[in-house]
Amino acid sequence: MEESTRMGYCIVAGSFVAFQFFFSAVSPQLSLALSRRYCSLNAVKKCEWNSRYRSPRGLRGAGQNPGVLHTDPSPRAPSPHSNPSLCVPIPDLLLLLRYWKTLGDSLFVCHHLVALYAYGYVLSRGVLPYFANFRLLSELSTPFVNLRWFFDTVGQPRSSWFVLANGLAMTVVFFLVRIAVIPSYYARVLAWYGTPEYARLGLAVQVAWIVPSLALEVLNLVWMYKIVRGFYRAFCRPRERKAACSHSD
Repeated sequence: MEESTRMGYCIVAGSFVAFQFFFSAVSPQLSLALSRRYCSLNAVKKCEWNSRYRSPRGLRGAGQNPGVLHTDPSPRAPSPHSNPSLCVPIPDLLLLLRYWKTLGDSLFVCHHLVALYAYGYVLSRGVLPYFANFRLLSELSTPFVNLRWFFDTVGQPRSSWFVLANGLAMTVVFFLVRIAVIPSYYARVLAWYGTPEYARLGLAVQVAWIVPSLALEVLNLVWMYKIVRGFYRAFCRPRERKAACSHSD
């Protein structure tokens, strides 16, 4: 087993232990200190609250990793810093499966399984580091998604200005890091498609590269639609109702 692969597996184990410790010990104490609402939550809500409190992992995985901005998109270009950040989704999935009764979400599980299927080849064979890290940029939208959930849980009115500001930021960032990058990503994919280097990857790696990418685009488009619809309901409909009432008066 290569040293980079061994390091990747160690990071998976270490990350799961660290995330579990934060989930079970740090988050409950921190939440009690920061929010009185936390005490009144039921066990299901507390479980999800603690799981979402770890959202900065997305920024850590995408932001601190120099492999994300690797300039060589070759399918076999070396990227010695890529493995640690690619391990970030694995502890999340393990934690999700452990607390399935309270955290279970079929779309979220599909997202992780599709990503991990492809990342497995990156970790074990050292291929496609640029494209794998490119996908991790999508995690930059996670803190805004989780913050929206916290606002809803503590009963913050969706018409309040900071809820609307977070909704706008979430919509914009989600679009930029998950939807707007689609043409750029597939332009790079097509640049390598059919080349001798692409052929040397083998059918299994090719399928792990293309099929999960397309599946993730479908999931991201579904989520984008839901986010836009939710923002429209929170921001536009109240104003439309006020205008209608003013007109009737």
